Amino acid sequence: MFLPSALKMSSRVSGHLEKAEEEEEEEEEEEDEEGSVNPTEVKMSQIVMPCHSNHQQELSVGQLLKWIDSSACLSAERHAGCPCVTASMDDIHFEHTISVGQVVNIKAKVNRAFNTSMEVGVQVSCEDLFLDRHWRVCHAYATFVTQRKNTGQKVILKPIVPHTEKEQVEYSVAAERRRVRMLHDDIIKDLLSHGSVLQADSWAVGSAVAAEKTKVESVELVLPPHANHQVNTFGGQIMAWMLNVATIAASRLSQAHPTLRTIDMFTFRGPSQVGDRLLLRAIVNNAFKNSMEVGVRAEADQEEGPNRHINSAFMTFEVLDAHRKPCTLPRIRPEPLEGGRRFQEAIARKKIRLDRKYIISRKQGEVPLSVPWDPRNQVYLSYNNVSALKMLAARNKWRLSSEKDKVRLYTMEQKSTLSFRVESKVDVPAHRAFCLLAELSNRPSWDIHYQ
Repeated sequence: MFLPSALKMSSRVSGHLEKAEEEEEEEEEEEDEEGSVNPTEVKMSQIVMPCHSNHQQELSVGQLLKWIDSSACLSAERHAGCPCVTASMDDIHFEHTISVGQVVNIKAKVNRAFNTSMEVGVQVSCEDLFLDRHWRVCHAYATFVTQRKNTGQKVILKPIVPHTEKEQVEYSVAAERRRVRMLHDDIIKDLLSHGSVLQADSWAVGSAVAAEKTKVESVELVLPPHANHQVNTFGGQIMAWMLNVATIAASRLSQAHPTLRTIDMFTFRGPSQVGDRLLLRAIVNNAFKNSMEVGVRAEADQEEGPNRHINSAFMTFEVLDAHRKPCTLPRIRPEPLEGGRRFQEAIARKKIRLDRKYIISRKQGEVPLSVPWDPRNQVYLSYNNVSALKMLAARNKWRLSSEKDKVRLYTMEQKSTLSFRVESKVDVPAHRAFCLLAELSNRPSWDIHYQ
């Protein structure tokens, strides 16, 4: 387990445009140096037209999700050589909005193929054509699965061969991200069962808004324009419909126009086809001081039997004032029975988001410098440590302080933080070294201290 204290200098893009531009430029320089193009890489550029915008003349997040899903699907199918469908999409944090007239640049490529599924990494940036400025908007990781052949057999994917150092890092961390996805629901249940989530009593307040008032139900008929080239309902379209009802639910609580900040993992439970009537339900699960979580569920209406569960997601909204600062939100009183469960699960998801933010945030005045290790959060800490350390190690300001017995000690001092890096070179074939380091299960064979 990496030490969280070593992560003080690792960062996520701050809300300042200048910092985002600097990091975007650094990434472009790294790509230029690598000079290698991933064969699965797909690039898409779209200029934001008024028809793509919301009431504030900003790009609708629903439209952006369509473009993200489309780019990721094309990348997955380029690698698989056969039709693929979206299985899930990891948490997405939207760092900036995009205005009408600006250009959205999307780059997608397969990070790793497992067996019949693969992880596709997507980077979204914005470009102002008149000011010649670029900045990062968000990044996402989507999981795609191959569809069976006409014979009913599964399509086994060929492995991805990473060529650059950056691709090797993404390849390795993809396995950790996959483990997080598989254990996500269990971690939520574990947090609740072990009392890690405090029992909130905000619904006892007389001024709290009843959650029933935020309920939204909507029906969408899946038509041919909503389908992809496989005649299944386009995953990005379903996401856009879900965002629509979630925004209405958030508006009913705040009585204002909310801004989407984060989408927790989208998970597709089953397919949908042309002709389906999708029933979309949304409700505010919990309202915190400056944010609220809205739960959304999509089902296919069945004439007989229960509806088919298509997708579920949890979205976090804020309401911004004239100075773009988050407003204080009213408290909410959950529905009886299931409402109480959703209320507590929202607190657990917020705890996980904050733990992850604490690990990789540079804003030391807002968050603690490290998060205590606990059996219930080890998966998230491990993933975020790896992610943060790779960014820290990639910095070019390291200085060689000493060298002894072929072991080098590097230091890097920035502001009030001093970071150390110990490096030792060994005579091992590159493919053997990468094989040992890429799989966590191989670690005991080279690290005698690992448990």
